[in-house]
Amino acid sequence: MFGIHLTYIGHYDYTSLPKREDLSPAEQQYMGRRQQWVMREGAYFMLQSTKPQTLAYGLNDSPVGLASWITEKFQSWTDGGIEQRLTKDELLTNIMVYWVTETINTSMRTYNESVQAKLERLPAVPTAFAAFPKDINPPPREWVERQLHLQHWTEMPRGGHFAAMEEPELLAEDMRDFFHQLRA
Repeated sequence: MFGIHLTYIGHYDYTSLPKREDLSPAEQQYMGRRQQWVMREGAYFMLQSTKPQTLAYGLNDSPVGLASWITEKFQSWTDGGIEQRLTKDELLTNIMVYWVTETINTSMRTYNESVQAKLERLPAVPTAFAAFPKDINPPPREWVERQLHLQHWTEMPRGGHFAAMEEPELLAEDMRDFFHQLRA
């Protein structure tokens, strides 16, 4: 593998985490924010990682249900809220892709599969990470370094969880910079 560029670290094996006292202050804060976020927003993750097909069949059967499920995530996870970051056309296009292709199931199944796999430290693949400030819970650099072979780190000035839709130019530029460095 040549290299990977990430904006989200994904799920990791909680059974192999370092002891709290071995974490940096920034990592301890990150884990604390993660716990708060799970209590406030984590129901979707629990449902999608344990019973993805049950939810998916219901959403595939209801365009209103699918639209509300997806819209709620965009509202909560964009930098500044959905109306400031996306046009209605962009949002409806995203929803329609899931509706017409009936792929909400496969998108949810990845949550279940990643939990089952218990993602551990990846092999030494050169990795870039773009930290968007309004992402769900952006990790500190040292946390990413524990998990990945980090070669390129960028603190983005704005953007949320849906970086490719919210800040496509910033994301594309960072990707170009990283892969250009790898080729050099």
